[in-house]
Amino acid sequence: MITRPAIFKWRQTEPGLILCAVRWYLRYSLSLRDVEELLEERGLNVDHTTVWRWVQDYGPELEQRLRRHLKPTNKSWRVDETYVRVKGRWS
Repeated sequence: MITRPAIFKWRQTEPGLILCAVRWYLRYSLSLRDVEELLEERGLNVDHTTVWRWVQDYGPELEQRLRRHLKPTNKSWRVDETYVRVKGRWS
């Protein structure tokens, strides 16, 4: 018998596919229906509302576990001004 992590207890779908779907939705600008289609290509028929429930359940957990591995950012940022010549006029 395969043991699953406690957060995936009572789930019928493989944990790897759940995490993949949640990651696709959160990382890329995909809709829930796009993720549903991608999972269908992998042979898993799920509804987009199921994907939404997975995002609600596992999104905060993923953020909590991955936050410590992310590169720390600085709160200051700079924008360079760029001028472009359009029809002979600088703007």
